[in-house]
Amino acid sequence: MPKWNASNLPSFSGRTVVVTGANSGIGLVAARELARAGARTVIAVRDPAKGERAAAGITGDVEVRRLDLADLSSVRAFAAEWEGDLDVLVNNAGVMIPPRGTTKDGFELQIGTNHLGHFALTNLLLPKITERVVTVASGAHRGAKVDLDDLNWERREFKNWAAYGQSKLANLLFTLELERRLRAAGSPVRALAAHPGYAATNLQSATTNPFQRIGMKVANRVVAQDDAAGALPTLFAASQDLPGASYVGPDGLAEMRGGPVLVGRTAEASDAESAKRLWSLSEELTGVRAPELLAV
Repeated sequence: MPKWNASNLPSFSGRTVVVTGANSGIGLVAARELARAGARTVIAVRDPAKGERAAAGITGDVEVRRLDLADLSSVRAFAAEWEGDLDVLVNNAGVMIPPRGTTKDGFELQIGTNHLGHFALTNLLLPKITERVVTVASGAHRGAKVDLDDLNWERREFKNWAAYGQSKLANLLFTLELERRLRAAGSPVRALAAHPGYAATNLQSATTNPFQRIGMKVANRVVAQDDAAGALPTLFAASQDLPGASYVGPDGLAEMRGGPVLVGRTAEASDAESAKRLWSLSEELTGVRAPELLAV
C-alpha cells in the first residue's frame, strides 16, 4: 500500500492556516502544500523580506506577516492584528543548537523561541482557532529533561544539545496540557504534535562548533531525508482525523525517515503533572494566561 504523501491532502478550500517559520525548510514545504490544497496560508516569519521571497514560489492564496517568536512584543502584535477565524495554527518555527544566547525578553534562546514564544502565540490566538494546533517537536525529546527550577539555564552549565532537547520536550508537554484543557472545556479544537525525523534543513547550520558542523553535514548527506519528506508528519497532523495529543513522525528505523504514522513518546513527554507545572511556569514567564475558555 502506498505511503501517505502530500498528494493525499484533502481540500483546504475556505480554511485559513498560519505556519510559523515558513520561509524555509519543512515550514516552507508545509505552507506550499497547504496553499496548493486551497488554504489561505499565512507565512509568519521574523524577516518579511525572506518571507516574500519564499511566498513568490508558492501557488495559491499566500500572505506574509512578521512574527519574531524571540520577542514577546512581536508575538502580542501579531495576535492583536489577527482578524477573523483561524482554522489551523502550525507552530513550526524553531532554532537548533545555536551558541548560548537569549531572547529579547531574557529567556534562553531555544526554550524562548521553540516553546515560550509558541506558548504565548497559541494562547493569544486560541479564541479564534476553530480546528487544531499542530506543534512541531523532535525526536531529540528522547533523553531530554525539563528543569522547571532552571528552565533558562541560569544555574546549570549550558549545553546546546541538552537545551534543544529540553525545548522539544517542552513542545510535547505543552501539547499534552493544551489538549487536556481543550477537552475539559468541551472545545472542538484539538492539539497535536509532529516531528520530521532527520530532515536536512538550514536548522543544522546554526551551531558554531566545527565538530558539530562537520558531523551535521555528513549526517545530512548520509542519513537525512529532504525537507519535502520531513514536512509530511506536519501535513498529516494538520489534515487527518486524529485523536487529540497524537504525535506523528516517520515510520522508518528510529523514526529518522519514512512515511507519516502515529509514534510514541517518552514517559517524560507523557507526564501530565510536569505538563501542568510547565504550563503554569510558562504563564508566569510570558505573562500570557490561558484564555477564559481554557481556565480549567
